[in-house]
This record gives sequence, structure tokens and C-alpha cells, in this order.
Amino acid sequence: MKKTIFLFMIPVLFLGCNAPANEQQDLRDEQTDSRTMNEPDSLLRHVVLFKFKDSSSEADIKEIVDAFRALPDQIDGITGFEWGTNVSPEGLGDGFTHCFFVTFRDERSRDEYLPHPDHKTFGEILGPHLDKVLVVDYWARQ
Repeated sequence: MKKTIFLFMIPVLFLGCNAPANEQQDLRDEQTDSRTMNEPDSLLRHVVLFKFKDSSSEADIKEIVDAFRALPDQIDGITGFEWGTNVSPEGLGDGFTHCFFVTFRDERSRDEYLPHPDHKTFGEILGPHLDKVLVVDYWARQ
């Protein structure tokens, strides 16, 4: 009886050990897909979260928001822009209060945006008030 249970458990253990590897491969496949997802109907999104220094005033933060909001009119290749403040009741924001959501025509537009003089000027306004930043770029999927 013990041999039967042991023989039954071998395939179960083997399959169980392979599951995480398969899941890891699926994750790698998704990451590869996201790097190559430059299809005509897909959108390149650039998500930026800011945590401001405690010393930053409401006026300082307003100046930063206004400067960021001006970038779509200053930099070609930005096709969409949204922003807002964290209103989540979950308390998981880790101090990040502002979210900016920029959509680019393509990777080239995003790559031209990063070193663009107007983006650099925005960074100079932001810099003295920035405690932490989180940036994620991704190809939107439907």
C-alpha cells in the first residue's frame, strides 16, 4: 500500500514542481510581448507617480502640475494626457499623491520626449520638491 501511495505521489510532485517554471515562462513571454507590442491599435503608456517632500507647499505642487500639464502642447508625439491625485481608501499609496498618465504615438516619440528640453525644464521645476518617483511604461492591451 505504501508503495502505491509513493508511486502515485511521484507524478503529482513532479507536476507540482514544474508549475512555477511554467508560470515563470508565461510571465517572461508576457514581458517579451510587451516589449514588442508595437501594433497599430496599441498605445504606449507612460505612468508617473510622485511623492512630494513634506516641505513642498500647495503652490509648489500646483506649479509642478501646471508645468507637467503644459508638456503635451510643447512636445510632439504625446497623444494623450491625464492626471489626478490619489483618492484610494486602501492606504497603499506609499506616500505617492499624484499620478500622471501620458500616451505616446510610439516608442520613438517617448524616446524623444525623455531628453526633450521642455521635459528637462519641467524636471528642474520638479526636482527640488520630489521625494520619490515611480515610472512605468507599457503597451496597452485590450
